[in-house]
Amino acid sequence: MANKNPKEERTYVMIKPDGVKKGLIGEIIKRFEQRDLKVVALEMFQPTFDEMDNHYPKDPAWIRRLGQKTIATYEKYQLDISQDFESTDPEKLGPEIRKWLVDYMLSAPLVKMVVEGTHAVDMVRKIAGPTLPYLADMGTIRGDFSVDSPALANAEKRAVANILHASETPDEALHEIKHWFKEGTIHSYKRHGE
Repeated sequence: MANKNPKEERTYVMIKPDGVKKGLIGEIIKRFEQRDLKVVALEMFQPTFDEMDNHYPKDPAWIRRLGQKTIATYEKYQLDISQDFESTDPEKLGPEIRKWLVDYMLSAPLVKMVVEGTHAVDMVRKIAGPTLPYLADMGTIRGDFSVDSPALANAEKRAVANILHASETPDEALHEIKHWFKEGTIHSYKRHGE
């Protein structure tokens, strides 16, 4: 169960390979801190296959949804899916897309952090912008630093490069924080003026 006090809500953030390679670590942290969110855990690391494989859901419905999103992208842009994939079955496309996600996340070091503050989950996602960078408004992290799209990523047989991951819900944040941070590695402190 998520924390009841909105000021103490925590969320999980991971700066992805493209965010690290573009030198955006400091900029991303700065944007969170400017909104009175505080970083209470932080580490750069090279994930293992098992860590990344266990980060992404293995639920068949989630994996099927990846395939359905891929099909929807091809339909939206009136592209021929058969040029890039052997199947149009979401149950077969989903695992391939999930594999691309894992491969992408293993391609460079990542930065993981726990961010705390008022409605941290929603605030971080607002600051990050929509998952698909080409839809993100200027002023958001993704809108300012990426233009990638699923149509381009699919054609190049890779995951969408979207700078960072941020938990979608407080319950997902709890799960991800527990998965990525050991007991005793998250700090509690008051910011200046608190």
